[in-house]
Amino acid sequence: MLNQFARTQLLLGAAAMKKLKNSRVAVFGVGGVGGYVVEALARSGIGTLDLIDNDRVSLTNLNRQLIATHKTIGQYKVDAAQERIHDINPDCAVNAYKTFYLPETADQFDFSQYDYVVDAIDTVKGKLTLVEAANAAGVPIICSMGAGNKLDPTAFRVADIYQTSVCPLARIMRTECRKRGIRHLKVVYSTEIPLRPIEDVGAVRQEENSLRADAPSTTVRRDTPGSVAFVPSAAGLIIAGEVIKDLIAAK
Repeated sequence: MLNQFARTQLLLGAAAMKKLKNSRVAVFGVGGVGGYVVEALARSGIGTLDLIDNDRVSLTNLNRQLIATHKTIGQYKVDAAQERIHDINPDCAVNAYKTFYLPETADQFDFSQYDYVVDAIDTVKGKLTLVEAANAAGVPIICSMGAGNKLDPTAFRVADIYQTSVCPLARIMRTECRKRGIRHLKVVYSTEIPLRPIEDVGAVRQEENSLRADAPSTTVRRDTPGSVAFVPSAAGLIIAGEVIKDLIAAK
């Protein structure tokens, strides 16, 4: 019987599509990378998506974030994403959480209910807490490393954190994971050397932070990286592909 996932089923098969429909994936961070992860998962037939992010859509998101339009400026990103997902697949269950994932908010989430976790957040502390929670629950997780200040979408690689190079965020994560005894962590990272922004970012940072008045101070970056439409999106789509492949392969 013809349905919206018929073309996907031609490649994956009916059994795989049933597995995806019965899967629940949590995506932490639905910005430049996470927004594309969510979109691809919804279009792939994932049955339940949990979206965790406390940011609102801002004007400077329009250049790269899938959910950002002039219509959605000012909306919570998880609300904009939820509406978009239901337009794509009305049968997809969406749980939206307007919160930042930090050690202080970690107890709000029961990781044992997830089949897969995607980390697309900005802070090292949050990422490490996510990894530890997922590992404790025995749930697979994939983490996005730095996608800002880059222009080459072909430079992304999928690797264990201890096999990464070049990426400054991955270097920090390697060190911190080693300290915590985390032996393996699947990540998507870029081998491109980060560029330096060529203009003053003060005004950009002020505009973005104006929509984050309720954000904990630890979530606000000291420097705002430059970004383009075709780099974070590439990372997000790669991550979504890995999630789909791993879910299908899982016993």
